[in-house]
Amino acid sequence: MIKPGQKTPDLELPLTIGAQFHLSKQKPDNYTMLVFYRGKHCPVCKKQLEEIGGRMDDFVSRGINVFAISMDDKDRAMVVDSEWETHDLPLVYDLTEDQAREWGLYISEKREGSEEPDTFSEPGIFILKPDMTLHHAAVQNMPFARPQIDDLLSGLDYVMENDYPTRGTLT
Repeated sequence: MIKPGQKTPDLELPLTIGAQFHLSKQKPDNYTMLVFYRGKHCPVCKKQLEEIGGRMDDFVSRGINVFAISMDDKDRAMVVDSEWETHDLPLVYDLTEDQAREWGLYISEKREGSEEPDTFSEPGIFILKPDMTLHHAAVQNMPFARPQIDDLLSGLDYVMENDYPTRGTLT
């Protein structure tokens, strides 16, 4: 598990637009937000990513780069890209199980008879400072009860306006 205030692991993975995502090359004005989602099979993820995608201007205007990341393979990720209304939200895929574990994500296995992949990560949101240190983390072992976008945005506004420090560093 990554501790708040620690530098996070780098990620270099493909994007559905045919480019590569390099976490270490991000140069946000304020933060990079990584939204790890369960994958194409998850209707709760669809709702969350569509909401975030529809609110990209709210993040961009605050100097926050946002990326959605899953363990889906290219075929599944391209379905998300074409069928979900994620707008300009960059979609990153091919996260490995080892990488997901390195980030402290919970891992689940396919339920018999479901459309789930054999293994996939459960959701998590990580907000990183420009130097890739962890400022905020919300990791879940179930698909429901995710942080609300308005709560995230108002919290980030408070943090930026008040130079609020990273909390939980003594973990």
